[in-house]
Amino acid sequence: MRKLQVQGVHHITLTGADRQTSIDFWEGVLGMPFVFDQPNLDNPDEGHLYFDPGDGRLITIFTNETRKPVHSRTPMDPGCVHHLAFNVSKATFSQAVERLKERGIGNSGVKDRGFMDSIYFKDPLGLLIELACYRFEPPRGSSHAEVMIEAHRLRVERGDYNIAEVHLADAIEMIVERSQQSLSSSRGPADPYA
Repeated sequence: MRKLQVQGVHHITLTGADRQTSIDFWEGVLGMPFVFDQPNLDNPDEGHLYFDPGDGRLITIFTNETRKPVHSRTPMDPGCVHHLAFNVSKATFSQAVERLKERGIGNSGVKDRGFMDSIYFKDPLGLLIELACYRFEPPRGSSHAEVMIEAHRLRVERGDYNIAEVHLADAIEMIVERSQQSLSSSRGPADPYA
């Protein structure tokens, strides 16, 4: 038996309401360029809109002009999507609460997740959306996931409840020491002020 190794998210498709509600939310609120439009090839009564969330991958929406937005929470039964999280810059994140408030969109306020900060709000159909902002940049040639696994190992080794910035900083230092060479005979901490 062998795995089917995935290499990233290709796209996520959601069931939307009417076309304009989808365009107004995904592009008009979240700033995702509307990049492709065609019929749903499995259902000729629906449209299929494609949006770029910023990394060149796709969020796609099936639309139907007979469906109207509902504002209750989408189901959270087993197997259902709990929320979608989108990465934003620190500059955008620091403005998120104010910009949502300007539109009258209720939100959770800033949530401290240890390794990132989050804000939650619902789309016009009740799907929970998260705007997430990492508290760190991975070293050159590494990914956020590589830093996270090292920070997790440090957290567990130290008996800490959740990942905190100290775990991230120590993980980044470990990754840099492993991945980048140095001419120094010792790469340990030094005190040049002594």
